[in-house]
Amino acid sequence: MPTWAIIVIVAALLVAAGLAGWLYMERRRRSRRLQAQFGPEYDRTVRGYHDQNRAEHELESRGQRAQRLDIRSLGREERERFIRAWRADQERFVDEPKEAVFEADRLVTEVMRVRGYPMANFEQRAADISVHYPDVVQNYRVARDILGRFNRGEAGTEDLRKAMVCYRALFDELLELHEVRR
Repeated sequence: MPTWAIIVIVAALLVAAGLAGWLYMERRRRSRRLQAQFGPEYDRTVRGYHDQNRAEHELESRGQRAQRLDIRSLGREERERFIRAWRADQERFVDEPKEAVFEADRLVTEVMRVRGYPMANFEQRAADISVHYPDVVQNYRVARDILGRFNRGEAGTEDLRKAMVCYRALFDELLELHEVRR
């Protein structure tokens, strides 16, 4: 084999190896970025898809969808109205825990609607809020799961208390209370 052919083959192998290394590093950067952005939701999505690449594609799609949504902050009066409603609902929990948790679900859904989140179905709502609130979206899922189990007679009052706590964490984030208190 002539020397020039060997040089071309070696050069092609080096270019291919360099390209493979670059692609590998880009994928790692993408994974780290998505892990940082989505936190625990990243791990949940990867487990659900059983395929890291497909899960990452799903998370990127969520991010792109969220950019197209017209999400707005609540005005002071709206925020105060929701806070009063939440306080009344918490007081209701003592005497009517089931009704209070259903009302908490309704309040969270209403805050999402007012802020501009689409109200398609639960899974789409959870996916949409996972972009902005990845640390508490699991609370939303847990609370809704408890409601479902309660309706089937598989959950008790302590479970309802946990659902209320889960809804509260999401509610506070949706009302952006951490920003107001600063």
